[in-house]
Amino acid sequence: MKKPILSLSSLSQKYVMALAGIFLMLFLVSHLATNILMLRGDDGEAFRGAVRFLTENPFIKIMEYVLFAGFLIHIMLGVILQIQNTRARPVKYHTRLKTETSTFSRYMFHTGVIIFIFLVIHLVNFFFVRLGWVPIPEVAEGDRYEFYEMARELFQNPWYSAIYLISFVFLGFHLKHAFQSAFQSLGLNHNKYTPAIKTIGTIYALVISIGFASIPVYFLFFH
Repeated sequence: MKKPILSLSSLSQKYVMALAGIFLMLFLVSHLATNILMLRGDDGEAFRGAVRFLTENPFIKIMEYVLFAGFLIHIMLGVILQIQNTRARPVKYHTRLKTETSTFSRYMFHTGVIIFIFLVIHLVNFFFVRLGWVPIPEVAEGDRYEFYEMARELFQNPWYSAIYLISFVFLGFHLKHAFQSAFQSLGLNHNKYTPAIKTIGTIYALVISIGFASIPVYFLFFH
């Protein structure tokens, strides 16, 4: 008999992963609220003010460690659950139920891998610059917190903007299923409110993906 990858039960792993996922979804809302300030047309002044507040706030600095812990937990458990599911069902079914849920569920791991690759690129271009792990771009003029100019230079590159837009299409699909799956893992699955959860999840996924996608479109075509 194969030993489990972790001592936690599969149900406990899904429960922890759901909580980490909800935390990350809340972070996306706050992150979008900050980044969308780049579209104000004030040459980044409002965005720079928000960045200064976030980088100088001790509570936010502590939350960065919590955020990275949330990412690591969510990613690790995602990989572990994928391996466990593969072990439990080594032979694929000849027929599948053609449902929306099963379609999104089957490709959650794949979209997660794409999002992880984008996340690494995003960290290198912004967060690692702030930490001093990678050189500061010339456009920032030596200021490691000048994210507005960094973003403008990157998003005016069609290739980078294309990668960014495609990544957020996949993120939208990932979030659509993740939202419903998280509440289901927490036991909040009932005929009365599951349809509402699905609707809210769809709206949330659209707002997040379209909101972030609007930033490269703005710099590429309107700035």
